[in-house]
Amino acid sequence: MNVALQSVAGYGKVRAEWEVAKFPTVVFFQEGPGLRKWQWTNVGMKVINVTNILSDGQIDTANTRRFISLDEFNEKYRHFAVDDGDIVIASSGNTYGKIGRISAKDLPVMMNTSVIRLRSADKRRLDDDFLYAFLRSDLFRNQMESFVIGSAQPNFGPSHLKQMVMPLPPLPVQRRIAGILSAYDELIENNQGRIKILEEMARSLYREWFVHFRFPGHDKVKMVPSTLGPIPQGWEVVSFTDIADVLSGGTPKTDIAEYWNGNIPFFTPRDAPACFYVQDTDKHVTELGLSKCASELYAPDTVFITARGTVGKVALPSVPMAINQSCYALRGRTGIPQRFLFLMTLQQVDYLKTNTGGATFDTIVVDTFHRMQVFKPRLDLIARFGGRTDAMFEAVNTLQCQTENLHRTRDLLLPRLLSGQVTLQS
Repeated sequence: MNVALQSVAGYGKVRAEWEVAKFPTVVFFQEGPGLRKWQWTNVGMKVINVTNILSDGQIDTANTRRFISLDEFNEKYRHFAVDDGDIVIASSGNTYGKIGRISAKDLPVMMNTSVIRLRSADKRRLDDDFLYAFLRSDLFRNQMESFVIGSAQPNFGPSHLKQMVMPLPPLPVQRRIAGILSAYDELIENNQGRIKILEEMARSLYREWFVHFRFPGHDKVKMVPSTLGPIPQGWEVVSFTDIADVLSGGTPKTDIAEYWNGNIPFFTPRDAPACFYVQDTDKHVTELGLSKCASELYAPDTVFITARGTVGKVALPSVPMAINQSCYALRGRTGIPQRFLFLMTLQQVDYLKTNTGGATFDTIVVDTFHRMQVFKPRLDLIARFGGRTDAMFEAVNTLQCQTENLHRTRDLLLPRLLSGQVTLQS
């Protein structure tokens, strides 16, 4: 069945009988204030910024270290507190356009500058769940991209939102569209919950065996002195570079088209996932592009760590990938499996973050790894640990692959639903 469509400048096509509304007439939006460093406290009202908006609608408030005093919040900033169900969007930096949704578990919290919150301003015309779907679509992103200013620090703001438009199907149709998309979201969320449980099991087991020294048979092993304190007999204290090679990356020239848009995923800090595995990347290079940069094609389960700007994000590629110069690839030496090395690197992230260099921004250098002292357990114990945790990693990778497939299916369906090309009953 052919559907009559109308063209909307700067937007695309949408079902002919649907209203196309100016954004400010149906959406409330507000950007956070510009809080300064001297206002931060150790306790009080939690403050989120763009780094707290993760992939696919997730918000990370558990690791927020920014607060302002409750007295200052109550006196000056109460109107910047976000509410359950509010949608937040990053408006500047390399993560601009990332969308998240606040839930009751995230509260209480307020937003800082470069975070815009949105919600329906007229519940009789616009459903909040439909708005959330629209903001995650290319129909919104295409408009946003046309307004973004700045190359080093791209940004957009409320003045640009005032110029945008959005489709307004009848409210029952909005709810039906939102319901279809939320079914995918629920499956994705369930998978993400299972992934978090498996990942925490693996990390907890690592800490139990190799941090607290409560491995099987530990009560029969004598503790001996070392430079890092007492360790089990048969273990060593070594430099991190004694157990892993630290390998670099590089970027092919961006102005040579033949180097780009190939089939090889090209990992950058922007691609760092919220879970153990990264399935794909934003950019891809060709075989020719790979040959013209300093990166190898790294095998699955090579440990990637971001080392410049955004420091200390650790990931495992599920397919062969190249990396840019802001990352390192870590490859275990004889007897050191990649997944053990991954968990060890996660355990050392705080050390790496607090031992960075760089005049302009934080940078991990190779010497940082060389100076970092770690425990090297007996190889037979490391192998035994792999026998206990490999199935956890495999399950995480499988669930993450399923989740990416759900993402792709949902994202293919999203613009067709929002333009009205898929017919739904009111």
